[in-house]
Amino acid sequence: MSATVYGLDNCDTCKKARNWLARFGIEHAFVDYRAQRVPPETLKAWAAQLGGWDKLINRASTTWRQLPETRKSPATDPEWTLLLKEHPALVKRPVLVTQDGAVSVGFTDNGFKLRFGLQK
Repeated sequence: MSATVYGLDNCDTCKKARNWLARFGIEHAFVDYRAQRVPPETLKAWAAQLGGWDKLINRASTTWRQLPETRKSPATDPEWTLLLKEHPALVKRPVLVTQDGAVSVGFTDNGFKLRFGLQK
């Protein structure tokens, strides 16, 4: 199975995820979503698959904490996608999309083992 990892090039968690995939011989591509912005339709599809925008947004980030209160409660998909266009670092990292189209966020060794069928 192959995968695409979306994240930030200098993110330690993204580096751990990429190293894990390499260690287990799983082909993958990496997309730095600051350099290559993710289209709004894709962000919306990720949020829908994950169970809503809250599952895709990193509310613990410095970027989120520095936002004005008025920007922290988007009510519509276009408002969310505009916020992420302006602040791509708000997306949880990494976003992993496998060739079957399944989307997950974050990285743990056990989580990836389960995702790739390597758990005993």
